[in-house]
Amino acid sequence: MAFKLGNKPLPGIAHSGNIKKKHQFKVEHKKLDDGILGEAVSADKVVVDKNVPKDSKLYKEVVAHEGHHAKEMKQGKIAYGDDWVRDGNKTYHRKDGKIKYNGKWHEEGSNVFPWEKRAVKAEKKA
Repeated sequence: MAFKLGNKPLPGIAHSGNIKKKHQFKVEHKKLDDGILGEAVSADKVVVDKNVPKDSKLYKEVVAHEGHHAKEMKQGKIAYGDDWVRDGNKTYHRKDGKIKYNGKWHEEGSNVFPWEKRAVKAEKKA
């Protein structure tokens, strides 16, 4: 899932353990779309926007948040496709940057989703 900035409080950036330890995933740096600070691309790769300073607290939070998603992908807890998101044994429709959850469409990265709540919790440990 992408980590986005908006006019609301940051949706949280999860951490998979202490950022100073060697990661279980590769961290790449590249230009991401406006408002997106990071993405968990797969269980083995996280991307952080190149404009996030590597020595900043924000960088640690982004890596922790997206790293948590990568960890859950590796464990089979979550999965993503172009038009769906699976969390546990439930699959949710995904379209145009939104996910249908409990009958309502929400922006990707919203704290309403259980996988984002877990990632936010993990990010606070960064």
